[in-house]
Amino acid sequence: MPAGHRPRHVARRDPRAHWVLFALGLVVLLAGLAFHGYAQGGGGGSGRPGASAPAAAPLSGPFVRADPRGLATRSLPARTVALTFDDGPDPTWTPQVLDVLRRHDVPATFFVVGSKVNADPALTRRIVAEGHDVASHTFTHADLSAAATWRRHLELSLTRTAIAGATGLQAPLFRPPFSSGPGDVTAADLSALRDATDQGQIAVLADLDTNDWRRPGVDAIARAAMPAGGAGAVILLHDGGGDRSQTVAALDRLIPDLQRQGYRFTTVSAALGVPAPSASNGDRLSGIALRWFQSLGAGLSTLMTWLLAVALVLGAGRLAFQVGCAWWHARRRRPPSRGVWAPVSVIVPAFNEAANIRATVLSLVGGDHPSVEVIVVDDGSSDGTADIVERLGLPGVRVVRQRNAGKPAALNTGIAYARSDLLVLVDGDTVFERETIHRLVQPFADPRVGAVSGNAKVANRGRLLGRWQHLEYVIGFNLDRRMYAVLRCMPTIPGAVGAFRRAALLSAGGVPGDTLAEDTDLTMAVHRAGWEVAYAERAIAWTEAPETLSQLWRQRYRWGYGTMQAMWKHRSAGGRLGRRALPYLAVFQVLLPLAAPAVDVFAVYGLFFLPASQLAAGWLLLLLLQAATAAYALRLDGESLRPLWSLPFQQIVYRQIMYLVVVQAAVTALLGSRLRWHRMTRTGAAAALVGEPVTRRPVP
Repeated sequence: MPAGHRPRHVARRDPRAHWVLFALGLVVLLAGLAFHGYAQGGGGGSGRPGASAPAAAPLSGPFVRADPRGLATRSLPARTVALTFDDGPDPTWTPQVLDVLRRHDVPATFFVVGSKVNADPALTRRIVAEGHDVASHTFTHADLSAAATWRRHLELSLTRTAIAGATGLQAPLFRPPFSSGPGDVTAADLSALRDATDQGQIAVLADLDTNDWRRPGVDAIARAAMPAGGAGAVILLHDGGGDRSQTVAALDRLIPDLQRQGYRFTTVSAALGVPAPSASNGDRLSGIALRWFQSLGAGLSTLMTWLLAVALVLGAGRLAFQVGCAWWHARRRRPPSRGVWAPVSVIVPAFNEAANIRATVLSLVGGDHPSVEVIVVDDGSSDGTADIVERLGLPGVRVVRQRNAGKPAALNTGIAYARSDLLVLVDGDTVFERETIHRLVQPFADPRVGAVSGNAKVANRGRLLGRWQHLEYVIGFNLDRRMYAVLRCMPTIPGAVGAFRRAALLSAGGVPGDTLAEDTDLTMAVHRAGWEVAYAERAIAWTEAPETLSQLWRQRYRWGYGTMQAMWKHRSAGGRLGRRALPYLAVFQVLLPLAAPAVDVFAVYGLFFLPASQLAAGWLLLLLLQAATAAYALRLDGESLRPLWSLPFQQIVYRQIMYLVVVQAAVTALLGSRLRWHRMTRTGAAAALVGEPVTRRPVP
């Protein structure tokens, strides 16, 4: 990738408002997903896990309302029954229950779950249209006796809003989930009932609990629903929360039996004389908005589930394909080399490279290739870079000074001065190993090869950030290069270590200066000119990586933006570049990174609303797959496996930074902004390699 030179690209505008929109989008996504997860918390049944002691003074009737002296209760008169159904509306069972009620011309009261009302408002409207009550059963079927006060208020408020949006009516009646008869009310239940009645709601318990949610059989349900001695009764049944086929069948038997015994059927609102009033326009609009937001959350959840599945499949497939190509690249039989001993010209564009330039030049002239000239093009440095090189007084090393014009211009100047037909382009902060130049030019034995990529390694890997970049270079960049070499579609020769035939450079039009990733741009142009691009994995160069997050951000921002420029510039390319490399770059370096923040938000959502064991197992499985791939890549590159301990932290922290860099670069590109060329501050880390052996364990 390009080294830092003064900007030739002048910033017209610096996009910052997009971060506000980006953050807002992620907040909306997380809020929608979280609301969907909250709304999916519904259950069913009237039984509550664990036994609780009843209150010291149990209630005397099923209808409970607020009273200045406490809670007032009331019961139904004799031979009067109110059929009540909990946990709906259910798209399968509620219509069947309604059909039975209509066939027998019997009204009932449906205690609905607010989230299910939002999921099927038309069915809720049918309940009202056929003369039945719609009442509240909380928004998520929450156990209010165990909930905090704010949660109780939220559950009831959301349910009233949902009912108003679906039916245009208020919902004064309420039944707490997991409730049963007045005599079974616990102290915690009383607290929840007081909270509800203080909000103006009338609580409705049950005289007869059929326990139909246990599916005890049609006969057992019908018997449990039969009042004793002609007493009035509120009968508790369920039209949602599970298989309610027994309830439907029992209802068809129970209603005729009660009618033969002279029972009158009523709704709870009619029995209490409190018909549901019309909701205000504001409440209706709030209900509609709530329903839309819940639908948005459900849609986002579905979309993110598919996106996550696609990302995992593509990611796992990419790792497997990379490893397969790397294995093939490492073991394929290479034809005997005739050996390339032709003279080589090494061009070093340098702008303020005083920290490393001495080490760079010494490593270039100290190699084992027999004929090497080094041309250092000083691109208007102000730190004495050219003077350092001249004071070395090395034979075969020339310094060319020019006014600052940018790295591409400096490279083209060096190419014009070079005497050889084989040209090695090197960044000014790079240190070569002794054999690097000779190994780098060996693929030119094939006359079809016009350019060769070397193997760039991170020199300053002592700190955590450097270690993460080291893993990225070895696992990402070099595995990709092995894959590209097998597919014969290498899109980028790194600026730190690359070689070109002069003929290939001329046919590509020289080093381009209209993108910020001139190395990617040039490599693609070489492909389009009909040349092959090879990978010499044993040609190792040590380069200095950013030492701080801000430097890393600026460097990768420039790389990402420049790569997008190059992809757009060469979008009409055919051949292997157009069919293989460009789609691969588009998917794995642009589209998936752009989608990654949303996937990470989905992962945060999953921590709270998905099974923790499944989430942890999936993450560990993916991490193990990445670790195995990383270990193989490190072994191929002759590197120690010790840095693998930092891989989990790299996935959690470093990966997010890289994704955000792609977002920033994409926004910059879409807005048509011109990005200024940020120069990285050099620390001399690569120079520290000179004076000690720089040859590591041989790369296989």
